[in-house]
Amino acid sequence: MKKQLHLVAAVLLWLFGTAHADAQYKYKELYQNLPFEMPEVKAPVFPDKNVNLKDFGAVGDGRTLCTEAFGKAINALAEQGGGHLIVPTGVWFTGPIVLKSNIDLHLEKGAVILFSPDVDLYPLVETVFEGLDTRRCQSPISGRNLENVAITGEGAIDGNGDYWRPLKKGKVTESQWKKAISRGGVFKRPDYWFPYPETLKGDTISNMNVPQNLKTEEEWHSVRHFLRPVMVSLIECKNVWLQGVTFQNSPAWNLHPLMCENVLIEDVLVRNPSYSQNGDGLDLESCKNALIVNSTFDVGDDGICLKSGKDEDGRRRARVCENVVVDGCTVFKGHGGFVVGSEMSGGVRNISVSNCKFLGTDVGLRFKSKRGRGGVVENIWINNISMIDIPTEPVTFNLYYGGKSAVEVLESGEKVPAKVEPMPVDETTPCFRNIHISNVTCTNARRALFFNGIPEMPIKNITLENINIISEIGAEFIYSEDINLKNVNITPKKGEKMTTRFCKNIKEN
Repeated sequence: MKKQLHLVAAVLLWLFGTAHADAQYKYKELYQNLPFEMPEVKAPVFPDKNVNLKDFGAVGDGRTLCTEAFGKAINALAEQGGGHLIVPTGVWFTGPIVLKSNIDLHLEKGAVILFSPDVDLYPLVETVFEGLDTRRCQSPISGRNLENVAITGEGAIDGNGDYWRPLKKGKVTESQWKKAISRGGVFKRPDYWFPYPETLKGDTISNMNVPQNLKTEEEWHSVRHFLRPVMVSLIECKNVWLQGVTFQNSPAWNLHPLMCENVLIEDVLVRNPSYSQNGDGLDLESCKNALIVNSTFDVGDDGICLKSGKDEDGRRRARVCENVVVDGCTVFKGHGGFVVGSEMSGGVRNISVSNCKFLGTDVGLRFKSKRGRGGVVENIWINNISMIDIPTEPVTFNLYYGGKSAVEVLESGEKVPAKVEPMPVDETTPCFRNIHISNVTCTNARRALFFNGIPEMPIKNITLENINIISEIGAEFIYSEDINLKNVNITPKKGEKMTTRFCKNIKEN
């Protein structure tokens, strides 16, 4: 009997040790060959305490408002030092949820958190959107200055974003259009619908979705419905873990970690309708030490996007987005698969992207900015990327985001890039350099590559190695320097393989 007990103890010890080792070193191989130093990002550990949402008066019938129950459960758990808030099977209809330190919001299989579309439940708060300091409606899920915070499990979180977002008729079916406009609302034009008059008013006075020069409370509240929140807002948090959950139908961006450190995002599904405006999947902004692995994005805007603030606000904040590893992710519909910018005024550096699939994104690898933004994007390594059905380019660098670059018309009628007068180089000059892209295969793209730089700071020191692209037309390089092409195979259906204008030192090996 004693031998049997020793054997059981030995087995348990081995199992515990193995499980612990797996948990601790699950992604160790991702760090072995990184070209930059980065500490391992691990999931936070929570106290072994559970509370069940139902025990605080919540009813999962999809219509009973559970906002108070969520608040009570989180407070009770926080008073005990933290632990796991269990959300069981059911549809839990609620207003905003505010997380606290040392709490894991855990959705069991079959659990759905559905946020109310009642705008009155979401007060205006100070925050950051599109890289600018501003005010927005409170996010459905938020946390600020937290340590050890998680959303995990096998359930789903739905932001009811259809009730917040404007809609363009050309992006939806006739039945979807009729369903949306049946809720009332107003029209900017016959094919452009807004859910509230306040939403339309906000649109008319805003620049890129962020109203300017609003001073009084009355002015802010007059456009409150326009100020759509990101669904998950985590600001200046440390040890963030998102795992296993489906995040969908957000009012604006879906996941927005801002100025966070040690962020682990694994095995999540992030969804938004393809017609959703500003429906980004993940916007990792000014974060340090982040791991995004084995996750799927199918959204109405950029899929996986790195940012660091916009223009003067971003430069003043001066928080680089750095030490980020993306591996094993899939992006379906969206404006870009992996994206940097356009809000990159604080800089982006030390990034690794590997083993990803982009299936029908507008652009595959998308780098975007403009004059006036500032910021340096550098030291990025991208490897093993597969793409199909890309309506524009597999790889794009565009330093004219939100505008048009100069063109001239030849006697033949052909439009070609025109010479651009350089501007003085200062803190507002954006810079993209030292980027290495290898082992990329893309079939069915429109244009193979598009590098569109500016004369005072050309796109510089880019290596493209082992690239295979089948496209309608070839690659185009404008104001680019020190571009090294190694075993780059472009097969255009028409025209030249590659054209260059105002470039220096483009090497083909």
